[in-house]
Amino acid sequence: MQADLDHWFTREILTHEQALMAFLRRHWPQPEDLPDLRQELYARIYEAAARSIPAQPKAFLFASARHLMTDRLRRAKVVSIEPMGDLPLSHVLIDEVSPERWCGGRQSLRRLMQTLDSLPARCREVVWLRRVEELSQKEVALRLGISEKTVEKHIAKAMRLLADALFAGEPASATTSAVQRSAERRDGRQ
Repeated sequence: MQADLDHWFTREILTHEQALMAFLRRHWPQPEDLPDLRQELYARIYEAAARSIPAQPKAFLFASARHLMTDRLRRAKVVSIEPMGDLPLSHVLIDEVSPERWCGGRQSLRRLMQTLDSLPARCREVVWLRRVEELSQKEVALRLGISEKTVEKHIAKAMRLLADALFAGEPASATTSAVQRSAERRDGRQ
C-alpha cells in the first residue's frame, strides 16, 4: 500500500513541481518561504492521499496550495496574547472622554484637515492615496503617471510641511500660512 501511494505521489503530484513553484512565486510575497511552503504542501497532500486518493490530483494540488497560503496569512495576522508574569490587578477606572478632550480632539482634527488642504495639490493627492487609501508606492505612481521616486519626494515634502505646521505650536488659523511659508522656504521663494 505504501509503495503504491509513493508511486502515485511521484506520478501525479511531483510531475507538477515546476508549475507549482511558478504558482507559489506569483502568489507568495516572501520568496525565502517557498521551499517550506512546497514541503508543507507535499506533506498535506501525502497525508490526505493516504486517507483517500483524490480524483483530480492536479486540481487538488493547486487548491491545497491556495488553502495553505491562506492559512499562513491568517496565522500571521493572529496576535499572541501571553501573560508576562504575575501582574498586579489594576484598579483604574475606565477613562471617559471628557467634553474638553472631545473638543480638543475635534480641534486637532480640524487643524489637520486645514493643514492637509493647504498642501500643494500633488502632495495632497499622493498623501491621500498612500495614507488614506493605503495604496502601495508603485500603485500611486501608476495611478498618477509619475515615477516611484517622485512619489517618495512628494510624501517626504508633505510630511515635512505637515510636521512644520502641526508641531510648530501655532494656532489652527495660522496653520495654512505656516504650511505656505514652509513650502516657500523649501522652494527658495522667500
